Amino acid sequence: MRRDVFQAIADPTRRDIIGLIAHKSLNLNAIAENFDISRPAISKHIKILTQCGLLTIRQEGRDRFCEANFRRLNEVSDWVEQYRTFWTNKLDALGEFLDRETTEYKSNQKLRK
Repeated sequence: MRRDVFQAIADPTRRDIIGLIAHKSLNLNAIAENFDISRPAISKHIKILTQCGLLTIRQEGRDRFCEANFRRLNEVSDWVEQYRTFWTNKLDALGEFLDRETTEYKSNQKLRK
Protein backbone atom coordinates (compact mmCIF):
# COMPACT_ATOMS: atom_id res chain seq x y z
CA MET A 1 0.00 0.00 0.00
CA ARG A 2 1.38 3.39 -0.99
CA ARG A 3 1.18 5.87 1.83
CA ASP A 4 1.63 9.59 1.74
CA VAL A 5 2.49 12.24 4.27
CA PHE A 6 -1.15 13.34 4.58
CA GLN A 7 -2.13 9.87 5.81
CA ALA A 8 0.65 10.01 8.35
CA ILE A 9 -0.33 13.31 9.91
CA ALA A 10 -4.05 12.51 9.84
CA ASP A 11 -3.69 10.43 12.99
CA PRO A 12 -3.19 12.26 16.32
CA THR A 13 -0.95 9.51 17.72
CA ARG A 14 1.38 9.79 14.74
CA ARG A 15 1.46 13.57 15.10
CA ASP A 16 2.38 13.09 18.76
CA ILE A 17 5.14 10.67 17.80
CA ILE A 18 6.52 13.22 15.34
CA GLY A 19 6.42 15.81 18.11
CA LEU A 20 8.33 13.52 20.45
CA ILE A 21 11.16 12.87 18.04
CA ALA A 22 11.29 16.39 16.63
CA HIS A 23 14.14 17.47 18.87
CA LYS A 24 15.97 14.24 19.61
CA SER A 25 16.00 10.68 18.41
CA LEU A 26 14.34 8.14 20.67
CA ASN A 27 14.34 4.38 20.73
CA LEU A 28 11.08 2.54 20.23
CA ASN A 29 10.64 1.77 23.93
CA ALA A 30 11.09 5.42 24.89
CA ILE A 31 8.43 6.40 22.36
CA ALA A 32 6.02 3.69 23.53
CA GLU A 33 6.36 4.82 27.17
CA ASN A 34 4.64 8.10 26.25
CA PHE A 35 1.40 6.43 25.14
CA ASP A 36 -1.39 4.41 26.70
CA ILE A 37 -1.55 2.01 23.78
CA SER A 38 0.24 -1.28 23.16
CA ARG A 39 3.78 -1.52 21.89
CA PRO A 40 2.55 -3.33 18.71
CA ALA A 41 0.19 -0.41 18.03
CA ILE A 42 3.09 2.03 18.39
CA SER A 43 5.13 -0.15 16.03
CA LYS A 44 2.35 0.08 13.42
CA HIS A 45 2.35 3.87 13.71
CA ILE A 46 6.14 3.92 13.40
CA LYS A 47 5.90 1.71 10.31
CA ILE A 48 3.45 4.11 8.64
CA LEU A 49 5.63 7.11 9.49
CA THR A 50 8.63 5.30 8.05
CA GLN A 51 6.75 4.34 4.86
CA CYS A 52 5.76 7.97 4.42
CA GLY A 53 9.34 9.12 4.87
CA LEU A 54 8.61 11.21 7.96
CA LEU A 55 11.05 9.26 10.07
CA THR A 56 14.00 7.01 9.66
CA ILE A 57 15.10 4.19 11.91
CA ARG A 58 18.74 3.83 12.85
CA GLN A 59 20.07 0.66 14.42
CA GLU A 60 22.50 1.13 17.34
CA GLY A 61 23.44 -2.18 18.86
CA ARG A 62 20.21 -3.79 19.97
CA ASP A 63 18.27 -0.52 19.96
CA ARG A 64 16.40 1.04 17.07
CA PHE A 65 16.27 4.83 17.17
CA CYS A 66 13.71 6.93 15.34
CA GLU A 67 14.72 10.25 13.82
CA ALA A 68 12.44 12.82 12.24
CA ASN A 69 12.70 13.73 8.57
CA PHE A 70 10.81 17.01 8.19
CA ARG A 71 11.58 17.51 4.50
CA ARG A 72 8.50 15.46 3.68
CA LEU A 73 6.35 17.96 5.59
CA ASN A 74 7.14 20.49 2.84
CA GLU A 75 4.49 18.72 0.80
CA VAL A 76 1.91 19.61 3.46
CA SER A 77 3.26 23.13 3.81
CA ASP A 78 3.01 23.73 0.05
CA TRP A 79 -0.55 22.42 -0.03
CA VAL A 80 -1.60 24.62 2.91
CA GLU A 81 0.18 27.65 1.45
CA GLN A 82 -1.96 27.66 -1.70
CA TYR A 83 -5.10 27.92 0.42
CA ARG A 84 -3.56 30.48 2.77
CA THR A 85 -2.75 32.65 -0.25
CA PHE A 86 -6.21 32.15 -1.74
CA TRP A 87 -8.04 33.11 1.47
CA THR A 88 -5.70 36.00 2.24
CA ASN A 89 -6.46 37.47 -1.19
CA LYS A 90 -10.20 36.94 -0.73
CA LEU A 91 -10.21 38.53 2.72
CA ASP A 92 -8.10 41.47 1.50
CA ALA A 93 -10.60 42.01 -1.34
CA LEU A 94 -13.48 41.87 1.15
CA GLY A 95 -11.73 44.40 3.37
CA GLU A 96 -11.23 46.77 0.43
CA PHE A 97 -14.87 46.36 -0.58
CA LEU A 98 -16.09 47.12 2.95
CA ASP A 99 -13.80 50.17 3.15
CA ARG A 100 -15.26 51.51 -0.11
CA GLU A 101 -18.81 50.82 1.04
CA THR A 102 -18.18 52.53 4.39
CA THR A 103 -16.63 55.57 2.68
CA GLU A 104 -19.55 55.77 0.25
CA TYR A 105 -22.09 55.40 3.06
CA LYS A 106 -20.46 58.18 5.09
CA SER A 107 -20.31 60.38 2.02
CA ASN A 108 -24.04 59.83 1.35
CA GLN A 109 -24.86 60.61 4.99
CA LYS A 110 -23.06 63.97 4.74
CA LEU A 111 -24.96 64.86 1.56
CA ARG A 112 -28.31 64.20 3.27
CA LYS A 113 -27.59 66.65 6.09
